[in-house]
Amino acid sequence: MTTPLIEKKVTDSKKIIAEAFERFEHKNLRVAWTGGKDSTLVLWLVREHCREAGIEIPRCFCIDEGDMFDEVREYIDRLKGEWGVELDMIHNADVARAAGGLGGTVAVADLNERNRREVARIGWEEDTFVYEPESFVGNHLMKTVTCMVYLEEKAVAGFFEGIRWDEQGARAEEIPFSPRPATEFNPDHYRINPILHFTEKDVWDAFHQLEIPICDLYRQGYRSLGARVTTKKITDVPAWDQDLENTTERGGRRQDKEGIMKKLRDLGYM
Repeated sequence: MTTPLIEKKVTDSKKIIAEAFERFEHKNLRVAWTGGKDSTLVLWLVREHCREAGIEIPRCFCIDEGDMFDEVREYIDRLKGEWGVELDMIHNADVARAAGGLGGTVAVADLNERNRREVARIGWEEDTFVYEPESFVGNHLMKTVTCMVYLEEKAVAGFFEGIRWDEQGARAEEIPFSPRPATEFNPDHYRINPILHFTEKDVWDAFHQLEIPICDLYRQGYRSLGARVTTKKITDVPAWDQDLENTTERGGRRQDKEGIMKKLRDLGYM
């Protein structure tokens, strides 16, 4: 049974989703899906709208930064089949090739022209960097650049993403339809944010009340999922049973990245 609060929040989210389908052609919409709780809730909401409207779910894309949890891959594969989702797994193969594997040293000169321009753009002055997805240069190349190239190639006009106002300070002022004007590094597009108004507790209440499948890592105590080697759990208590009001949701994530989140978002990160 759904509580009035969650029912209202779901209704408000569906209004944003419905507006997105009015503003953009179906073929030019995508859903960004990481397998995390927030993007999975967004996918569930989009799926529900599409079911009610009698239309297909837009294609999803998932950025494989090169260090995903096996449990997340398995969860995505399972729901993809159960929910009838068409999914594009996208990856910056050029960086992975130059590194020779996670933790390898990348010579900037060995990268393709697009990646070299992006390295220069962020002010990286060294000749090499370590292939580590949550570092400043690694995060930019493996996630933001990968996403922008995908949007360009697929002519994506807008994509749904699962960010919330209460999740991270750099995301606290986002709006439901967030424009990204074209630059030499990214195409003109919109970020569509249907769950900004959900709190972390709301997300878990929605999962349980709406019976949305949960990735097992959250049962093990992880609260926020990122790259495997830089994401830790603070406790074995399931995420939804932790002290959500007085502890930090992203405390198990790499904190140097958290400190530069605004800079990363200015460069195009979600």
